[in-house]
Amino acid sequence: MRHQKLFAIALLFIGCGLSAATLQGKVVGVADGDTITVLDASNTQHKIRLQGIDAPEKAQAFGQKSKQSLNQMVHSKAVTIEFQKKDKYGRTVGKVLLNGNDICIEQIKLGMAWHYKQYESEQPKEDREAYAQAEIAARTQNIGIWKDKNPTPPWEFRKQNK
Repeated sequence: MRHQKLFAIALLFIGCGLSAATLQGKVVGVADGDTITVLDASNTQHKIRLQGIDAPEKAQAFGQKSKQSLNQMVHSKAVTIEFQKKDKYGRTVGKVLLNGNDICIEQIKLGMAWHYKQYESEQPKEDREAYAQAEIAARTQNIGIWKDKNPTPPWEFRKQNK
């Protein structure tokens, strides 16, 4: 069954010239500030990594606040995921939409995540620019993670704690 789904997704990508596929479901779990679990109509769980952002790790400053922020926005709500790939951990990487609103950029606006520039080439140009501007605005206003003078980005925190 799983191979059939993956094959169908692969065919969708080939047929659509790598346009985004979509997944709809209810958020049943929030692991941290950039990872959720969605239950689809067939009761299949999907781990979703929010595209374009990187939130503080749980053990990091603002890690729990970032998780709480995402939880308040999406837990138990119906969302749509626009995605093109899975990451090395098997998570679907996608843009999470709630009533048409981009939850990924909301985390940045609230100062609960960085724009993940290492992967910005995977974003549409308009998202890339909007996410970068949202981070600059949050930083300028000293919101969330930007209350710290020099917050450690999660990719550096992970490297230090290997």
